Amino acid sequence: MLARHSSHLILGGARSGKSRHSLRLARECSARIALVATAQAGDADMAARIARHRAERPASWLTVEEPLEVAAACRRLTGRADLLLVDCLTLWVSNRLLRGDDDRAILQGADDLAAFMGAREASLLIVSNEVGAGVHPPTAAGLRFQDLLGLVNQRVAAAADRVTLMVAGIPLSVKDVSHHERSPQAP
Repeated sequence: MLARHSSHLILGGARSGKSRHSLRLARECSARIALVATAQAGDADMAARIARHRAERPASWLTVEEPLEVAAACRRLTGRADLLLVDCLTLWVSNRLLRGDDDRAILQGADDLAAFMGAREASLLIVSNEVGAGVHPPTAAGLRFQDLLGLVNQRVAAAADRVTLMVAGIPLSVKDVSHHERSPQAP
């Protein structure tokens, strides 16, 4: 069990090492770990990615597949796990958009996750893509996704104790209030 719960958002572009870094941090933690997986195998490529991610994590970790209600899944895991690894917000936003949720509902979901983070009922490692630094989306749907994910990331980052930006497999610390306000810290 962790002495005090904290939260850590890990951002980066595609293939930047976000998931690998979050797995390393989770493995270093001596706690009961649960993974909240948001991916759905909609095609062969995604099925292969999901299989690769499953093979990379210890079998002892509890895995909950929850593509739509991330904050609710985290609440359900309270008491069953000390560290929750949410991978990832990018697919969560995409899943909610594909379901037809409006922006207000998705942002409310981000606020619900931020509130859970603030309650400190479990430590969290949260993975998300940083899509705002890439190519401007050519479609209205792509622009909506980029803008909405950026707003979700901002809300979660504001609530997080730590924010790390992954660049070419290298973690860069963007925010770290854990050293100043708490000790000892979780990942």
